[in-house]
Amino acid sequence: MTADPILADPRLYVALDVPNIESAQAMVEALGDAVVSYKIGLQLLPVGGTEFARELVRAGKNVFLDYKLHDIGATVEKAIRSIRAVGAELLTVHATPDVMAAAVRGRGDSALKIMAVTVLTSLDDGALHDMGYFMSVEELVMHRVRQGVAAGVNGVISSPLEAAKIRAIVPKDFLIVTPGVRMKGGDKGDQKRIASPRDALANGASHIVVGRPITQADNPRKAALEILKNINA
Repeated sequence: MTADPILADPRLYVALDVPNIESAQAMVEALGDAVVSYKIGLQLLPVGGTEFARELVRAGKNVFLDYKLHDIGATVEKAIRSIRAVGAELLTVHATPDVMAAAVRGRGDSALKIMAVTVLTSLDDGALHDMGYFMSVEELVMHRVRQGVAAGVNGVISSPLEAAKIRAIVPKDFLIVTPGVRMKGGDKGDQKRIASPRDALANGASHIVVGRPITQADNPRKAALEILKNINA
């Protein structure tokens, strides 16, 4: 189904965190002209996610490959050279300096945008302390953002709560993609640092990612339209 440019908003990525390609195809069909951008993550990767990404690109959709690559530099660089052919818009890597530098080399002059994952939105200060990081979530996020800018990545993945401070220190065209987006009163799930769609964008996000509030709704298209309404309120 062709997306209506007035209805769909490319800043809204729907996370296709579903168990198989058939479910993902059904969700895309159900959402129809309400959504033009989709995120494919690790759940679909081993069951044909990358080929499905190619199908979405051929259908005129924007694709965000949320693979969170993290390996030695040479491996990351080679992997990204292979991924470039998919035609996706965004690809995530973990925000360590060596990984980000390798990702930028692998990107080359292609249109693929490298997004660095700062701190997962499921983590809070206590979780970081348990992992051996003796700084707050915000401190670690800002540290990794600065490293990302220096490495030449195109943007970062960050919770909506840090978006405004990130926006203040990054180049104008730097992307900030925020998961952890929920409508007010909605189920937080495993997300601990959240905001509404409108607030996330107002705070400096360039794109938002929404998964379960849409994909697990009784009427996914209606849920997507409610989020679009919130964005444009």
